[in-house]
Amino acid sequence: MASIAEIIRDNHAEIVRCWMEEATRAASARGLDKPEFRNVMPVYLASLADARASGGDGDDKQRQHVESHVAARLRQGFHVAEVVEEFAILGRCITRMWAHTPPELRPDGHDVERLYAELHVAMESVTDLFVKHLLEEEQTEKRYLRLLQQVASEALRLDGPGSRNQLKELLEIILEAMGAQSGALLLYEPAGERLVTAASTGAANELLEHYATSLDSKSFPGSIVAAGEETYSLWDAMTTTLEVSDTLRQGGIHSLLGVRLPAHRALMGVLYIGLTDTREFTAREKQRLQTLGQHLSVHLENAQLYANLQEQVEALQTERGLREQFVTILAHDLRGPLSTAKMGAHALIRAPEKLEARRDLVLRIDRNIERADQMVRDLLDANRIQAGQRLPLRLDTCDLGGIARDVVEELAMLHGERFVLKAEEHVRGIWSAEELRRALWNLGTNAIKYGAADLPITFTVTSTAEEARASVHNPGPVIARVDQETIFKPFIRTRSAQTGTSKGWGLGLTLVWGCAHAHGGKVELTSDADTGTTFSLVLPWDARPFQGVPNGTASVEQVSDAV
Repeated sequence: MASIAEIIRDNHAEIVRCWMEEATRAASARGLDKPEFRNVMPVYLASLADARASGGDGDDKQRQHVESHVAARLRQGFHVAEVVEEFAILGRCITRMWAHTPPELRPDGHDVERLYAELHVAMESVTDLFVKHLLEEEQTEKRYLRLLQQVASEALRLDGPGSRNQLKELLEIILEAMGAQSGALLLYEPAGERLVTAASTGAANELLEHYATSLDSKSFPGSIVAAGEETYSLWDAMTTTLEVSDTLRQGGIHSLLGVRLPAHRALMGVLYIGLTDTREFTAREKQRLQTLGQHLSVHLENAQLYANLQEQVEALQTERGLREQFVTILAHDLRGPLSTAKMGAHALIRAPEKLEARRDLVLRIDRNIERADQMVRDLLDANRIQAGQRLPLRLDTCDLGGIARDVVEELAMLHGERFVLKAEEHVRGIWSAEELRRALWNLGTNAIKYGAADLPITFTVTSTAEEARASVHNPGPVIARVDQETIFKPFIRTRSAQTGTSKGWGLGLTLVWGCAHAHGGKVELTSDADTGTTFSLVLPWDARPFQGVPNGTASVEQVSDAV
């Protein structure tokens, strides 16, 4: 009668071959690659025979082999049931060695029972090791999530002075948690529809602001975005056909794993880590990166919300300052004409018999009351424009060149002969002469205030088959690009205007924009050092259809679309 120790020694190679075939089929059925680390199970098999030959169970050595085998399988992403099955397969392969031998050559029942008892102990060890590993993994993950939250709570602003260092610190925590050698966080820029490196660390520390990529799925970051909720892995960055930054290749990084931030909702960016090894990532590693990515997404969203809140607070503070400034200017500007009218009225009250002789005083009262009334009307119209309403127009057939001529003559009377008019004949349309006169007057006075003091201001009226155009050009200081984006909003004055000597409400250009919009037209602005500054009112020939458009279809906030 043969012992199991003798059967194992005599058939060691055949048992290993049998185990490899069945273990490979079982792994393939679960979509796993061919098992590696073949040396562990053969050594464990030999230890079963050695334990019997020495008369002991050899528990310590066998447990060490089991632990080595489990550790290898954990790195490959095996589940506990799959590793337990490998030991069951080994038992079947051993018993198969005497299945077709005569009964007298088979091992006795006690020996077989001991074999299965030892295999059962190995399976229990596998389960215990997995449970211990999962508990350790859970505690480790909780620790890193706690660290991530601690750092994130101290770094709310994405655009703050230390934001990059804080993002890098978050990334280093993630790198340590993943046991990776490189990592990067790329944030999405909606304006350029691209991903830009916001933080990186490790072996292939990418140069900040120097690496950007599109969302094209031909790039590795783009493939991460396309993967959606799932992680996206790359076997070898050195040989892939995907677009990968040169710094990764130069840093010796091979395997890459990335996740979209966040997995749902609007794209904020991507997070990826890299290894110097060339291997597949385990399911546990993928799950951990997803969990860390979710928490990082929460931090980024909170940072964005905080930044937006700060912007709103700053905007409200700016608006409050503008309103206070506006009230001061309004009180000053209204006090002038009203005081003049009041003094004139008192003079007439004291000497009513001189009323006929003081017609000039009556005219001055009327003129100043008209000035105050115009100020109030400008303010009401500006509020109407800010609310997204169109200015109501009294439409009639009028000559745009004639309106421009009237404005030029009035401005020349007040400011001297420095105005030039170039107007085509018979530029007639259905418009509001009153609103066009106010718009051109505002453009003319603006040119006087902020243009070159010793150069002419030119009014030009031209037309095409589709539209009419009235432009006011002045040489002088350029309007900064950042100011051009807000110049038509109510109560906004350019920085040069705020620091200059000319004071105003900041309503003139708002009313110009409102006039153009009410007519169904637009305002165009060009300003450069070579040609100076030109504001152009572009009007359709007939404004009647646009007065029928319901209010609220546009506001001065959309001025960037009209300029």
